[in-house]
Parts: sequence; C-alpha cells; structure tokens
Amino acid sequence: MSNSVSSDRFYFSVDTLSLIRQYAGSTFVIKYGGSAMKCKSLQTNIIQDISLLYLLGIKIVLVHGGGYLIDYWLRKLSIEPIFEEGLRVTDIKTMEVVEMVLSGHVNKRLVSLLNQNQIPSVGLSGKDANLITASPLFNNSHNFTGNVDYVNSKILSTLLDNKFFPVVSSVASDMEGNTYNINADTLASAVAVSLQADKLILLTDTPGVLSNIHDKSSVIKNINLDKINILKSSGVINSGMIPKIDCCIHALNNNIPSVHILDGRVRYSLLYEILTKDRLGSMLVL
Repeated sequence: MSNSVSSDRFYFSVDTLSLIRQYAGSTFVIKYGGSAMKCKSLQTNIIQDISLLYLLGIKIVLVHGGGYLIDYWLRKLSIEPIFEEGLRVTDIKTMEVVEMVLSGHVNKRLVSLLNQNQIPSVGLSGKDANLITASPLFNNSHNFTGNVDYVNSKILSTLLDNKFFPVVSSVASDMEGNTYNINADTLASAVAVSLQADKLILLTDTPGVLSNIHDKSSVIKNINLDKINILKSSGVINSGMIPKIDCCIHALNNNIPSVHILDGRVRYSLLYEILTKDRLGSMLVL
C-alpha cells in the first residue's frame, strides 16, 4: 500500500480482525484539521470512517481546529491572519472570530455528521464545565493564543463510559474568564495524556513525517524519539510541523504508546492506518 492510495473501497487485510480485537475497548484521541476539513465530501468520508471505529468498540474523543475557515472569516472582516512559528497570533477581535467559527460552526457541523451516522455525539468547547483550563502562551496581554494548564478528564471519561462521543473545539478560558485560542494539536495531545489514551492520531494535510520535505513519498512510517530529535535539529522538521511534532513528543513522554500523523485527504487513510499493518502515515513511538 503506498501513499498514492485513491481507491473508493477499503480492503481488509489479513491483520484486520486481530487488530479489531486488539483495539476494542481502547481509547483514541483524534485531532481533525487542515485541508481535510475544507471539502464537505471529505468531511463526510472522514466522519464515516471515525464512526466505523466507534462501532467496532473504540472509545474516541475528536478534537478539532478549523483554521482555513477562521482565515476566511478574518479576511471577510478585513483582519489579516498572523502566524508566528506555526501558531496563530490571536488578538481580541481574532479571538471573537475563532470562537464563533470553531464552537459555533465547525463543532456543530461535526456533531451533526456524527449524529447522521447514528453516533450519539456531544459537542463541547474547553469552556464547558471547565473542561480545559488555559493560560496565555505568550507574555502579551493582547495575544489570546493559549496553552493548556489542565484537562478535566472526568467529564470526558463520563461521556465515554456511557457510549457518548465527545467532539471538542480548541477554545478554552482561564480562571478569570478570559477566552483563548488553543492550537488543536496541542489540545489533542493534552486530552490524550489526561485520559491516558492508547493512541493519539493527527488527521491533517501532510502525509506524515518526511525524510525529504520536497518528496511527499518519503514518509517515515515508523519513527522513534531519537530520530525525531535528529530531524528537528537538522531542520528537516521545520515551520508549521514544529508545534505538531512537539505535541507528539509531549504525548510520548507522558505514556501515550503511539502517535500517528496521516493525511486526512486520502480516502480511508484512517482505516488503513489503524486496521492494517501496511499503514499510510507515520507512527511515532518512544
């Protein structure tokens, strides 16, 4: 199986049944974002694949971003998006747009799609029941890009144990009620650690970790922490991949057995990654 998979069907491998048995009852945290969110048909396909994993007995928390739609609405309002080291710079006006888009639009769209697939889904932001406690990421009172201080895993565990499917937007507040925009990769990593999940999966618009950033076929399918650090120090991992890789490192260093990065735009990429041993993306381990 290569990264060029474009089949309209998912073919079970000889390993699929044993993998289903292995993962039944496990907890996965899936982060969904990037260009894989732009197209409604792609959204529908991904939600169908996630729904299948749920029906196979896997407990799933879906954490989402929605940067492309935030940028669209910012420009509609004559606000130019600003990024530093792969992270959005969030002033007060941008924060209002972020919350409107993520919690008010994207979250409810995903919940609706899951419900259409008969998956009992609950939409949340980090504000709900103080699910996520945030703090400023930067020492700047005008920048509302946040960091995760605490995840109330009891809320998520209660939902999961009762067969509900939590969908979490990457917006949270601090103890004073200030609202923050959290990088969705960072939030997904924190949620996975709080639940001690069996896997953290990043569905994004990159094929995985590349050994050659100019060759999308150079996906490293199995990579450990030592190799990750070498690629970072040599500049192969750079720019917007840095916060993504940092959240993977955080998860691995806090007892998450494996983290997967894969291209959500490829049909059935999630199912091939989880239910076969001939995976499409990168699996990161200690």
